[in-house]
Amino acid sequence: MIEAPDMSSKLKQDIEKCIPDAVVKVVPGNGRHYEISVVSASFAGLPLVKQQQRVYAAITHLMGGDDAPVHAIDRLQTHSS
Repeated sequence: MIEAPDMSSKLKQDIEKCIPDAVVKVVPGNGRHYEISVVSASFAGLPLVKQQQRVYAAITHLMGGDDAPVHAIDRLQTHSS
């Protein structure tokens, strides 16, 4: 299993890959829980739920299954820049 600092980097990298202009901050929590903040100009005009769906789409592959390296995103903040 990937350790928390490495998983934080992986989450950041995967979000930036799907949302290239994003400024991403990932903070590890307890266990396999994380807090994520994403700021992107591409969020302009999108409802909050659509912004968050774009972030989750980028990391879904890390959250699937019983042995997934990411169990939960405890806090997800998205903003347009």
